[in-house]
Amino acid sequence: MDKKKVMVVDDEKDFLQLTKAALEDTGEYEVLTLSEAKEIIQKLHEFKPAVILLDVRMPNLNGLEACRLLNKDAVGKNTPVIFVSILEDDANKLDAFRAGAVDYLPKSASKDQLIHKIEKALENK
Repeated sequence: MDKKKVMVVDDEKDFLQLTKAALEDTGEYEVLTLSEAKEIIQKLHEFKPAVILLDVRMPNLNGLEACRLLNKDAVGKNTPVIFVSILEDDANKLDAFRAGAVDYLPKSASKDQLIHKIEKALENK
């Protein structure tokens, strides 16, 4: 069975490592991590992820801007984006959905919650 490809974009190296390990340990996911969103379109075309996990606040190009870029891209507009952020207020969630996200999850979410959101996004793709 082919592994589901997940791209994780976040400027926090610890979060990238923990998320990659948690997903890959299931044996069901192949994970590509990016510490900056500026490479997101290039890596999207190379890696072809089934879903993207994206942080809101990052230097240079933030997650909302990156999500808008994805929605203008032929491949990106068909790739579900789930925001994973420490920002849990309704205004930030609304901004994420307006930018094109399919879901929003706090960084404090469990591995099981994260996997559930990924699977839900893939089912609805």
